[in-house]
Amino acid sequence: MEKNIKFGTDGWRAVIAEDFTFDNVRACAQGVADYLKQARLADRNLVIGYDTRFASEDFAAATAEVIAGNDIKVLLCCKAAPTPVISYAVTATRSAGAVIITASHNPGRWNGFKFKDSSGASASSQVAGEIERRANEALSTGEVQRLLLADGLDRGLIAYYDPDPPYFSQLEKLVDIESLRQYGFNVVVDSMYGAGIGYFKTLLRSGRTEIIEINSERNPLFPEINPEPIARNLTKLSRMVKQRKADVGLATDGDADRIGIIDEHGEFLNQLQVFALLVLYFLEVRGERGAVIKTISDTVMVDYLGKLFGISVYETPVGFKYVAPLMAEKDALIGGEESGGYGFHGHIPERDGILAGLYFLDFMMKTGKTPSQLLDHLFSKVGPHYYDRIDIHIASGERQKISDRISRNPVSSIGGVKVARLDTTDGFRYILADDSWLLIRFSGTEPLVRIYAESQSPEKVSKLLDSGKELLGI
Repeated sequence: MEKNIKFGTDGWRAVIAEDFTFDNVRACAQGVADYLKQARLADRNLVIGYDTRFASEDFAAATAEVIAGNDIKVLLCCKAAPTPVISYAVTATRSAGAVIITASHNPGRWNGFKFKDSSGASASSQVAGEIERRANEALSTGEVQRLLLADGLDRGLIAYYDPDPPYFSQLEKLVDIESLRQYGFNVVVDSMYGAGIGYFKTLLRSGRTEIIEINSERNPLFPEINPEPIARNLTKLSRMVKQRKADVGLATDGDADRIGIIDEHGEFLNQLQVFALLVLYFLEVRGERGAVIKTISDTVMVDYLGKLFGISVYETPVGFKYVAPLMAEKDALIGGEESGGYGFHGHIPERDGILAGLYFLDFMMKTGKTPSQLLDHLFSKVGPHYYDRIDIHIASGERQKISDRISRNPVSSIGGVKVARLDTTDGFRYILADDSWLLIRFSGTEPLVRIYAESQSPEKVSKLLDSGKELLGI
């Protein structure tokens, strides 16, 4: 049977109206229902949420109809909400899991279908594979159970649910939000037209802190940007921070599980620097201790901090579905990935861009330092580190050819520096003798090959990326 639905790094994503259709979404929902029955979880609620993309609320309603058609109770979010908010709702309501209609940071033409387990974490590879198999069976046979939304509401199998109140209560336990409200920050927030619209403003209003929002209306076209909080998409935020003489700029991606930071000068702090800063915040400012989990595409600065503060650092393949289980196993303090997604001890085992932003503000408040001063403070401990990434679109069928080409052409040095080790855990990562590294890997969510590099200067990073393109034959 040819698979129309393929779950990647975090759920299934496809182009709207091409592959992301109501029939395919209903098949995915049937796959979830069949999995819940098989796992003996069908006696518990399933939370269903969605983001601000085109027709996301309609795809969510279609999912609810199928779940209810299988006699499983549904808590259907009453509005668009961030992925971490919906994930926390799973634990707050003791539900069996959640389905979230979102394509996260993908371009506006895309939408997606994520499944979260009973802890609020991304589905494991095993669970995702089982749902994928059952979804494709449902698509092939046409055996999809469905109960119309109005009937589901009448019969009590579907109920509307507001996930915000329990989430806000949770954040009040983790961060001194009242002090942040009264501190007097001037913050520009870019919600990137996504599900994070209004959350920082709601949390930090009623005090001296001022929140200025941009791109804070729903626009499924995501005009002039992709909703990914990286430098090339945050030029407007950078400009506004400088114009308003703001203390910091915060950006969340399409489903607000990632954070991007612009410093007081309008300069972008890259995702690896932000992760290392958050690790330093927990270790130095909060005085907490615990393991740190990072993906292979994340920074060596965390390893240096681990040695400095005497804590363990562990690596996983790319994807929070790998980070979260290891966080639980090691009772980790924080877990992070290169995409700008960070998860925290005492919270859901999932990325949370809103909480990450609050922690960063708390770091600024507790130290009295600006973002650029915090970065200088980090560099004083671990040395300067810089990073960049190139995304290259590839045609279907090119992935194996590229992989074979790299495998057949081993290299002993890159940019004149000896290759100390080649790691093929997830792609091709070249660790160099000076602790710089270059990684070539294929995206699990888009038809892309990505080249990542970290080194001691922006010039070295640029040279490494050029070397990566040469290895690809570009």
